[in-house]
Amino acid sequence: MKLSKLITAGLLVGVLSTNAMAISKNAGTSAAAFLKIDAGTPRAQALGNAFVSVADGPEALFWNPAGAASATTREVQFTYLDYLQGYKARTLAYLQPIGKTIIGLTVNYMDMKNFDFRDWQGRPNPEVGVPVQNFVGSLSIARGFFNQRLQLGGTAKYISERLDNGNGGHNYYDNVGFDAGAKLRMVNWLGFGAAVVNLGDKDEMPRGFRAGADLNTRYFTISGEYMKYRDDRGRYGVGLEVHIPEDLLQVARFDLRVGYYTRDNTGINTDDKWVKKIGLEETSRVSFGFGIYSAELFGYGASIDYAVTPFGALGTSQQIAIALQF
Repeated sequence: MKLSKLITAGLLVGVLSTNAMAISKNAGTSAAAFLKIDAGTPRAQALGNAFVSVADGPEALFWNPAGAASATTREVQFTYLDYLQGYKARTLAYLQPIGKTIIGLTVNYMDMKNFDFRDWQGRPNPEVGVPVQNFVGSLSIARGFFNQRLQLGGTAKYISERLDNGNGGHNYYDNVGFDAGAKLRMVNWLGFGAAVVNLGDKDEMPRGFRAGADLNTRYFTISGEYMKYRDDRGRYGVGLEVHIPEDLLQVARFDLRVGYYTRDNTGINTDDKWVKKIGLEETSRVSFGFGIYSAELFGYGASIDYAVTPFGALGTSQQIAIALQF
C-alpha cells in the first residue's frame, strides 16, 4: 500500500491541507484520502461542512446515515462535483422506505484528467490519460425512534482505487469500510448529531469523527460541527441557512447558505476574476450556495442544490445536485 499512499498524498494532501506548517504529524499515513472530499453533498459544502446534525435526504448517506431516517418517499439524487486540479466526482443516491426503515444506496465515481504527470526523473509523461480513478458503492440502513426524535443509521461501503504506477500500468486497491451515525432532537428548535466514518483498516482509510448541533426556526438554521480525521488535526465549521418558505413564494422553497470551515491557507487566486471581485481570492475557508425545493413539480417533489468554495491558488470547487421524490 506504500505506492498508493505516496501517489494519493501527492495528489490530494496538498489540496486538502496545503499549509505545510499546519499539517498534522499523521498526514499521509492513511490511504483513500479522496473519502474526505464532500462529494454528493452540496448542502454540506455550502454550510462549511457543518452538516452532521441537519443531514437529511440522499445527502445524509454520504455524511451521517442516520439523517436518511426522515425520508417518507422514494427519492433519487444525482450530483456532479467539479473539484480541484481536474478532479471530478459523479454520485447517484437512492432512498427506499420500507415501513419505518429506510434503505439507501449510493455510487460515487471520481477521476482526475489532464493532470501534469511526470516520471521519477521529472520528465513529462503525456501517455498517462487518467492517473486516478476511484469508486465507492454503499448500502445504508436508517430508522427513526420516538416519533423521529432519535434517528440511527449505518453504512457499509466498498472502496476501489485505481492509480497509475508510472510504468504504463495501474495498481488496484480494494477495501471495505463502515459508517455509523445518530441524530437527536429533543425539541424542535435544537438538534444534535454525530457520526464515525471510514471504520476499517486505519492504514487503508482516513477514519474520522464528526459531532455537531444546530439551532433552527422557520426562517433560518444555524449549524456547527467539529471534525477530526486520524491523519489530520481537528477542524470545525459553522453554517447559516436562510429559509424562504414555499407558502410565501407560492412557487418553491428557497434557501440561501453560507459557511466557514477552518481549512489551511491555499494561496491567492489570480485566475478567477469573479472571485477577486467579491474579495475571496485569498481564502479557502468561506463557502456559499443555495437550494430550491418544490413539492409539486408535475406531481413530484424536486430540488436543486448548488455550492461553491474558492480554494485560493488551487482554483474553485463547485457542486450541483438534482433530486426527485416519487
